Order: sequence, then C-alpha cells, then structure tokens
Amino acid sequence: MSLFGDGLDAAVQKAFTRPAPKSAGARMRYLVKQLKGTKAVAELLGISRRQVERYVKDEAKHPRKQLAALMEREVTARWQPRIRAKAREKAATTGGIVIDTRARIGYMAPIGSTDEDRLRHLTVGLPPQYAARLFQAQEQGANDQRLREIAAEGLKEVYFQDNGRRAGQLEEVRFTDVEHLEFEL
Repeated sequence: MSLFGDGLDAAVQKAFTRPAPKSAGARMRYLVKQLKGTKAVAELLGISRRQVERYVKDEAKHPRKQLAALMEREVTARWQPRIRAKAREKAATTGGIVIDTRARIGYMAPIGSTDEDRLRHLTVGLPPQYAARLFQAQEQGANDQRLREIAAEGLKEVYFQDNGRRAGQLEEVRFTDVEHLEFEL
C-alpha cells in the first residue's frame, strides 16, 4: 500500500463527475469494455473467463471480498481518464495541491535552532510546481519514499521558509511517522 500514491489518487477521484459502477456486473462489463475482451479481464483479476462471463450476464452477483476489492480498484483506476487528466493538469499548472497531514516533522538546520522532530498537524497549500512533480513522479512509478521527499521539499519551502522570507539556512525537512495524510486539488 502506497500512502502518498493512494492519497494522490483519492484527491484526483474527487474530481469525478459521475460515480463509478457499483454492482459486480456493471464493474465487470466496464472492465470488459475497457480491456476489449473477457480473456484480458480474466487474466487481470485471476479468475476464469467463464466466471467473467457470468458476472457480465448478472448470473453471478456476489464476488468474494478479495475479488470485489480488486474489481473496485481496477475500475476506479480506469474511470473517467479525461477528467482525471484535467484535474492533474489544473493542479500542476494553476491550482496547486493542498496537503493535510499529521506526522512527525522536523528539519536539519544550523546548531542552536529548534530542529527537533515533533508531531505536527499541518494543512499547507503547495504551489503548482510541487503538484506537477508529485504527479510526474507517481506516473513514473516512484515509490512512497520519493513522493514523501517531494512533499517534504514543498513543506520546507512553503511552511518552514515561508517562500524565502525566513529560515534561509534550513537544509532538509524530515517527514516521518505519518498518522494522517490527505491531498486536495
């Protein structure tokens, strides 16, 4: 599970204009249409082609929990790709992204400053360039650690350095022990 990647996905999903299919049959029909056939869906979900056909025809209606979760994840990942792209583009060019987190945050600074890591609850609007970097890294398959580093750089610039107005000697922000994380576009 990727905390930062899932958080970015959840933020983009809030831009959806229609809800994704809910029933097992509707989800399966959507996947068959997207992947252009029952064979590809069966391979993706790890079930037989015949079972896919049963869901498509509404002969089977109640998938086991693991299959239901996998179907939901795959449908959501493919749902409204143009809306998803527009939301990311807007955040990366004009809107920026808001990060709401409760985590242990501290920083490396010159000796004599209060750089202790401590639990903080921050809600900070990051400028568009950080939204662009986060989405670009996510698309390139970056791990959670890399996404965390980009978010920490944004917090350093916006929150700790106040866009260059203070803490000019600040070297690195540590962002660990994340209890809560949510992104908003």
